[in-house]
Amino acid sequence: MIVDLSRRLVAEALGTAILVATVVGSGIMADRLTDDVALALLGNTIPTGAILVVLITILGPISGAHFNPAVTLVFALRREIETRTALAYVAAQIAGGIAGTFLAHAMFDLPILQISQTVRTGNGQWIAELVAAFGLVFTILAGLRFRSDAIPWLVGLYITSAYWFTASTSFANPAVAIARAFSNTFAGIRPLDVPAFIVAELIGALLAMALAGWLLSEPKPVPEMKAAQ
Repeated sequence: MIVDLSRRLVAEALGTAILVATVVGSGIMADRLTDDVALALLGNTIPTGAILVVLITILGPISGAHFNPAVTLVFALRREIETRTALAYVAAQIAGGIAGTFLAHAMFDLPILQISQTVRTGNGQWIAELVAAFGLVFTILAGLRFRSDAIPWLVGLYITSAYWFTASTSFANPAVAIARAFSNTFAGIRPLDVPAFIVAELIGALLAMALAGWLLSEPKPVPEMKAAQ
């Protein structure tokens, strides 16, 4: 199915908005319901993984369901999306993500515009974001190679697990990192810390693309030996 660019951009903006609204909104709800940080993180994790399954399933046929500039960059470098279209995707993702943050604030009667004060910095956090983005992009590329029908579940389950095995709780997405800088809530990140997160995420995505290009390539046919005369 060939979909015109305007609808693809709306799908990217809408998907990223709903994703961020889920991340921020579930974080606010979890923080209100419990003082147990581990339980709050669990309350933030499950909705995020679940909504990814939904969004990729319903919007994937329209735009490819990137919702993530790092993913779009990889597909652009693989020449599976034109550069101009990729730039438009990234703009839509960032705008949608910020709108999702504002929507979450509105739903919980919080000030719409906020600036996060949550410090997320240091080598451990940066390595965690590199790992998170690496795993996400590799999961997508491997899924496309072997089980494209399972990608919604693969991505949803990967992010669900990465929330817990990465020190950064797996942002793995520059648009989400930017959007979360505008929320001084459980899911926030201080704006000063966003650039390093984005750099780590992009490096992780590029490393995943490089490895996948070799590891997942089609095996070359082995020439048959001619029978001895």
